[in-house]
Amino acid sequence: MKKTIILAIILSASTAVLAGNPDRIGQAGATQLNINGWGRSSGWGWASVSSVRGLESIYNNIGGLAHTDNTEIIFSRTSWLMGSDISINTFGFAQNIGGSGGLGISIMSYDMGEIPITTYEQPDGGIGTYKPRFTNITAAYSKRFTQEISGGIGAKVFSESITNAKAQGIALDAGIQYITTLRKADKIKKNDVKFGVSLKNIGPDARYAGDGLSTKLQNPTKGVEYTVNQRAAKFNLPTLMNISASYDLRLDNNDETYFHRFTPAFTFTNNAFANNQFTLGAEYAYKSMFQIRAGYAYEDGITSYETRVNAFTGVMGGFTFEVPIKKGSNNTFGLDYSYRHSNPFGGSHSFGVRLSIGE
Repeated sequence: MKKTIILAIILSASTAVLAGNPDRIGQAGATQLNINGWGRSSGWGWASVSSVRGLESIYNNIGGLAHTDNTEIIFSRTSWLMGSDISINTFGFAQNIGGSGGLGISIMSYDMGEIPITTYEQPDGGIGTYKPRFTNITAAYSKRFTQEISGGIGAKVFSESITNAKAQGIALDAGIQYITTLRKADKIKKNDVKFGVSLKNIGPDARYAGDGLSTKLQNPTKGVEYTVNQRAAKFNLPTLMNISASYDLRLDNNDETYFHRFTPAFTFTNNAFANNQFTLGAEYAYKSMFQIRAGYAYEDGITSYETRVNAFTGVMGGFTFEVPIKKGSNNTFGLDYSYRHSNPFGGSHSFGVRLSIGE
């Protein structure tokens, strides 16, 4: 079984490297589905696909949801591209099921502020405002099939709307993780080699509909006014696939302890409607109390302002503090922060509050 999983990962990676179509870049809709609103995993981007655990696995790799410890609740708020006045609120709940499974639900809502209403007759506004509403809701389930292999699937519903037009759609996510130990003789460091594959946003095309797509015309011969409804073109979902690997290094000088961990990670992302990315990341952790992480996402043209096709420069980082609520308790409280650099705009800041409830 182990050899089969490794072979599947290698074949998937080979297929992804050869896949992709530059002519389709920028043609997908609902691209907010690929925004990470969580305060912890966004600190090193897709690099965490192979090692992510618990509730945040719903976004990165659902296979990691099976490793949820008891109950986990997270609320995150992201100031997206500072200066754009866009905020993202993300809330989620995950529960361990039967010791080998995990069930999770997440809700992501976008606050874009109020926008003045303008018309052909009144291009300067002055007739009120409207608020765009973008919402993603995901429900996912994951299970550990063996000690090394876990996999899961998630269903999501997304909605985009303004006052007189709306688009809705559904999509599926799936992911697997494979965990093994490099040196079986090491009695302290276990499960240090991790592989992961995740698929996101597999679903039917969507389109906008509503009164905003209708217009009033007048028959020039009869003088009769009538309404014409226009059909919007369908748009594809921003499908992608990740292939990831990571390795935990023990930095302790004392052979009896495992307090200091350093984890380098690598992920290849095959985007169906955007440039493919290579993400390098690293995380340092002291026990389970403090982690600091950083990452860099490279894609074609990202190093130059003239050739970059998005606002992000690829640089990201973050940290986490997590402590027991009381001594000897499995209940923990954590604070997460991440930053993603961009040019233009002032970068994106994510803050998260995490509560893990054990027995």
